[in-house]
Amino acid sequence: MSTVIEQTVQARLVAAAPRLHTVPVTLHYDRRDPFAVRMTFPAPATLEGVEACWTFARDLLAAGLKGSEGQGDVRVRPYGYDRIALEFHSPEGTAVVHVPSGQIRRFLEATDELVPAGLEHLQLDLDHELAELMRDAG
Repeated sequence: MSTVIEQTVQARLVAAAPRLHTVPVTLHYDRRDPFAVRMTFPAPATLEGVEACWTFARDLLAAGLKGSEGQGDVRVRPYGYDRIALEFHSPEGTAVVHVPSGQIRRFLEATDELVPAGLEHLQLDLDHELAELMRDAG
């Protein structure tokens, strides 16, 4: 059984400096890091011209389909009838992207098949993680 889910979604960059309107963005979920989702933006979509990756909680993405969520670097909220807005805050500024809600729902459904929401803790091998920490500390 696969341990990773990747899905490309079409993200509309709001007020994009490179003037790209819609870009393919990759959503990534790995059962070895069951609480997290990665969203990777291709190099042409960034001001620096290098690929950018943001990691945030899977439950933040799910909650953002229903209402405004997040207080830190990543914030998610519904936008109109069929989109969600994701805000990415960094010292360099804020990026806002709109993604079709249906694409996010499909991604989350696939992640739930791999690791059901609420059962993420069962994927963690805390003894192994602790042993790794102790080995690295020594």
